Formats: sequence, structure tokens, C-alpha cells
Amino acid sequence: MTPTSSVTQMRAEIEEQPQALRATLDALLPRTGEVAALGRQTRQVLFIARGTSDNAAVYGSYLVQVRAGRLATLASPSVATAYRSRLDLSGVLAVALSQSGRTEEIIETLAWAADCGARTLAITNGAGSPLAEAADVALVTEAGVERAVPATKTFTTALATLAVLAIGLAADTEGAEPLDAGELRSVPDEIERLLATLGSPAELDPIISGLAGVGGVVVSGRGFAYAAALEFALKLKEACYLHAMGLSFADLLHGPIAVVDGRTPAVIMAAGSGPTLDGAVALAGRVITAGATAYGIGGGPALALQCAYALPGPRLPDWLAPIGLITAGQLVTEGLARRLGLNPDTPRGLSKVTQTN
Repeated sequence: MTPTSSVTQMRAEIEEQPQALRATLDALLPRTGEVAALGRQTRQVLFIARGTSDNAAVYGSYLVQVRAGRLATLASPSVATAYRSRLDLSGVLAVALSQSGRTEEIIETLAWAADCGARTLAITNGAGSPLAEAADVALVTEAGVERAVPATKTFTTALATLAVLAIGLAADTEGAEPLDAGELRSVPDEIERLLATLGSPAELDPIISGLAGVGGVVVSGRGFAYAAALEFALKLKEACYLHAMGLSFADLLHGPIAVVDGRTPAVIMAAGSGPTLDGAVALAGRVITAGATAYGIGGGPALALQCAYALPGPRLPDWLAPIGLITAGQLVTEGLARRLGLNPDTPRGLSKVTQTN
């Protein structure tokens, strides 16, 4: 059942994101020098995460490769925890992400990476947590306590922290284009504006109504926006029990486009400008040709023209747009859960900290 209050805990925490982002950037932007020092001792980055944090790591991987000029990969924790393989990780910066800092598999994998010769960095909302204590450097987000099970403010502050990481690494990488910390500083104000723009139920209702009557949906993005698409799909699964598939444009067109039909709409997420926008617009056209409904989040006027309905996205550059894109997705998730008579704060079968063997 939905909460008796008209405001869920999830919605309240979505609204807290501008404040959480400001506090996080105030705390962590002055520490880019520590990141740069680790960068001077390493050549590439290995991200260690699961679940929501793994979606954040996808964003980090794009940032580090596209804007900080370093190879980045996503770890498979089972290599360390189940197979107990030993690798040469000298020259690697292992970055572990965990909102709580208490997920045992992530802590164990970070310790394994250190034992294999990596330098280590933790991104967590858990100050004093085992993960923070295990890392050479811990970047602790300032999201505050998050009570709703679906991550909202801990996810967006993790994305902002990954942007801080990229700024620090780019500063000490030959040939990398310097990242503008001023653009990152503008994010909280833009999220505040976006929340005000989408605060009216009338703005969200067309997409919520469209998704309320379907059993499945494809969520697609490419490049930096791919992480937002993965996270939005996860939120729809967690809080709305919807069969949601998060895919990049390229992967979707390689075969899964066949699942898009009159009963399975697509939500396409994109920044308002950048090298992946044309692909987003073209994908919307393909979806419509397949007889399905296309919804947009972001993408500016070009994507809106192709879609049955599109939510306005953030006025942020491509490398920062996912923070705003997922904020819109969070609002849709919370509203859709309530429309379906579900409580988004406490989805069935889930807890705040997930342990895996």
C-alpha cells in the first residue's frame, strides 16, 4: 500500500538533492589534489561496484576515458571473491563504490585489489565505514541519511563525486582536456530548477499514465546518458515492479529492438546537445516505425519532436547531464509507483544494504 502521507520518503529525498550536491561538492572539490597524487602513481582505473553503484561506475568509466584520458574498466567482483584469482594490478587505481560502505563483497574486492598492487579509492556515503577505512583515499559524499530503499540522493552525489575524480585525474594527464569545476558547481542550482519545472503533476502525468498500463519498457541512452538509462530501468524494477530493460542505443539496435512494440514502449534519455543526440533522435524514429510509443527525457526540441511526450532535461553539458536526467527518472518512478498503488519507500524483497556471497 502507498504511504498515508501525500509525500513519500523517496520524494522528500529527491527534493533534498540540491542541498546534498552542494554539501558534497563543498567537501570534495578541494580534494582534487589528493586524486591527482594517486593519478601520478597509476595509469588506468578499475571500478568496483554492484547494483546502483555499478550504474554510477558506468558513468565514471565514460568520464575517465572520454574526459580524463585514461583507460577505465568495470571489475567483476567474483574474480576476487569467488574465483580468488590473482592479477597484476600495479599501475591501477581501484575505485570502489558503495553507498553504505558496508557491502562485504565490495570491501573484500577492494582489499584484493590492494593486495594485487593497486592503489585504492573509495566513494561512499558511509563516513567511518569499513570501505572508507580500507582505501588509500576516501571521498565521502554528504547526502545525509537516506531512508527510502531506492537510492536517489546517494546516487546523484556519487555521480558528482565521480566528476570530482575525473577533474583530479584529468589535471595530471597529458593531453586530457581540463574539466571545468565551475560547470560542476552549477549542477545543484540546475537540479533545483529542474525539480521546480517538473514539480507539477501535469508535467509528469503523460509519461506516468503511459507507463502505468504496460508490463515492460525499454530505457535507452548512450555515452554518458547510458548510466542514467541503466539506473532509471533499475528504479522502475525496484519500485514499480516493471520489467524494464536498460540498454545503450547501439546494443538495442543489434537485436533487442525486436521487443519494442505496441505493448512495450521505449524511454530515450539524452543530453540537450553532444555527439549522441542525433542517435537518440534516430532511435525514437525507429521505435515509432516499430509501432511502439517513444517517450523522451531530455534531448531538447529535436528529441521532443519525435516522441509522444518528452520531459525537459537539464541545462547541463553532456558530461554532467546524467545527474539531471536521472533526477527526472526518479520523479517518474516515484509517481508511477504511487499510481500503481505501491509504496516506493519499501519495495518488496529489498533492504538498504545488499550482501552477496
